[in-house]
Amino acid sequence: MPIDPLQILVFIAITALIAGLTWRRCVQDTAHLSPATSTRDDVFLAGRGLSWVVVAGSITLTNLSTDQLVGMNGNQMALLAWWELSAVVGLIILAKVILPVYYRYQCTTTTELLEKRYNDYRIRALIGLLFLLGNLFIFIPAMLYSGALFMQTLFNVELPIIIIATAFAVVGAAYAVLGGLRAVAISDAYSGVLLLSLGMVVVFLALAAIDFDFSGIPAERLTLIGSNDSPIPWHTLLTGMLFIQIFYWGTNQTITQRAMASPTVKEGQKGVIAAAAIRLLIIPPMVVIPGIVSFKLYGDIGDAAFGKIVGEVLPLWLSGAFAAAIAAAVLTSVNSVLNSSTALYVCDIHERFIAPEPDLRRLNLIITVSFVLIGLAMVPIYAQAESIINLVQELYGLLSMPILSAFIVGLLFRGVSAGAAIVAVVLGVLLYGFFSFVWAPFHYIHMMFITVIFCVFAALLVSRFVFGATPQWAPAILFDSSKDGSTFQD
Repeated sequence: MPIDPLQILVFIAITALIAGLTWRRCVQDTAHLSPATSTRDDVFLAGRGLSWVVVAGSITLTNLSTDQLVGMNGNQMALLAWWELSAVVGLIILAKVILPVYYRYQCTTTTELLEKRYNDYRIRALIGLLFLLGNLFIFIPAMLYSGALFMQTLFNVELPIIIIATAFAVVGAAYAVLGGLRAVAISDAYSGVLLLSLGMVVVFLALAAIDFDFSGIPAERLTLIGSNDSPIPWHTLLTGMLFIQIFYWGTNQTITQRAMASPTVKEGQKGVIAAAAIRLLIIPPMVVIPGIVSFKLYGDIGDAAFGKIVGEVLPLWLSGAFAAAIAAAVLTSVNSVLNSSTALYVCDIHERFIAPEPDLRRLNLIITVSFVLIGLAMVPIYAQAESIINLVQELYGLLSMPILSAFIVGLLFRGVSAGAAIVAVVLGVLLYGFFSFVWAPFHYIHMMFITVIFCVFAALLVSRFVFGATPQWAPAILFDSSKDGSTFQD
């Protein structure tokens, strides 16, 4: 089927409108600033001026990209909704437990908290480096590939995946370089309204395409109780799933950065809770129902399911609008990862080991271009994946649980040697790697649970018996937010 000119015209018009509105708002918000007076907070935390509405929209759209929409719908089963339903718990923990601590310690990056709790810079640098590796080799290429695949499927074009991915990379990099977090977050807010609205339209029209009749679809694709050989066995919800969500929403710089960019902790909390409500009520049907419907209509077509059903059920002009919303989601997810990567590199590594007062704009450009080029080089590898969402989760387990253990120990204890935490993180990476590539006795979510528990105990024991530093129970979450950290003070 040839590309319809109306479809393309609507796509271009809406994309340009979002970009124009974002630029106008950024100009208004930064009229009092000059490049010479720009600070780290301006570049990485939008001057700590994001309202709760923008925070909610930015968190939602940063996460809800094509790796979610394409990957989860590509499994073509209801079970994948558990990733979103369990995320609500992670967001609530971020809002009520972890976020006030970031404000109390006046952190620019999540890793800064580790330095202040361990009183050692080495643990901050290590965890920052691990986050960078995850962004570089996992998230950026996965987003570029899944976004390109959706566009290729929706528009039914023969254009190579790598060409479409390159277009996403170039535009996303421009956002990250020119606008920083402010441009990313504002674009998220505008695009989020469009994507969520049209996403629910897709859900309704997909259901209408099968007359709301799920007969003929195998029961295992409709159940929320996963069997032992399913992508999410029911018992994994009781072990590693909770820790995965705490890690992703509570310590991941790309996500948490948005909540840290409000003027007060209460404003940030409102944004996070609003994002949790969106994830509970709107996102689950968007990430599973189109895939299930596509199974009934087209069979088991994997990651191509979402783009195909959207192309079939939406009228041409509306599919152009939806493509623009998806493009915005991909772009903002990519530039969100790029912006957070720059923040981690500058704050955690460059300022300490290379230059204490770097040219932020120049570094942002260098890091963004470098990460984009490496991410594009990885796209052909991800194109070979059987399931993009499962591959991302499995790979990130190498880093996520060891990283989370450092935060758990740091948040709950004082007096733990940073060296011990570093040893535990390294051992955790090796342990999960062994589970993944040598011996896999359990589902990978269970192995994540085992890894994080092992790392926590390893850090405490190594600190006590190897480094001679006795851990002391001193939770950072116990403080009076009305007196300490409820409002950010420069």
